Amino acid sequence: MDKRTRPGALQIIRNEHVAVAAVLRSLKPMLQRGPGDAPEPFFDVIRAMLFYIDEFPEKRHHPKESDLLFPKLLRAAPQLMPVIEALERDHLSGQPRVRELQHLLLAWEFLGDGHRQPFEDAVAGYVDFYLRHMKVEETELLPLAERCLTAQDRAELDAAFQANRDLFGPDGHDGAYERLFTRIVMHAPAPIGVGPG
Repeated sequence: MDKRTRPGALQIIRNEHVAVAAVLRSLKPMLQRGPGDAPEPFFDVIRAMLFYIDEFPEKRHHPKESDLLFPKLLRAAPQLMPVIEALERDHLSGQPRVRELQHLLLAWEFLGDGHRQPFEDAVAGYVDFYLRHMKVEETELLPLAERCLTAQDRAELDAAFQANRDLFGPDGHDGAYERLFTRIVMHAPAPIGVGPG
């Protein structure tokens, strides 16, 4: 992609939120469909989706926000401190929550349907939590960042965010994740995949 047409950091955050939201929202139709007569591909794609959430948002997206965006925003708009503190608490609790989902999924897969409801309840809570978190960032932080950050701040953020893109974003596809990407796309329902709905 031509450097002049690359999106800036704030647009990258929005794009990454769209990709993460698509994966999160695909979990619900997957669970409604259930494993049916093909439990192996069903559990396989759910595991792949949870791995994506653990691998990209938790390990790559959140650190960029916490380490790069939030400090610049606090310098430019110190009144955001309570919002950023709440978002940081969300970031800190995100990975343990994903690991709990992975554990609950394994319990359902290996110990049977008696463990399905705890997993579904935890997924519903996590999806609500994460969608709310992204909404706060998009409504309370990003508009203020557009107005308050200096040109130098924006350039530094743009460079850092462009170097570390979403695995599933428009130009972030990484060959190392080809198998994960293919597995999710081929088995997950729309909007994230082309599998049966």
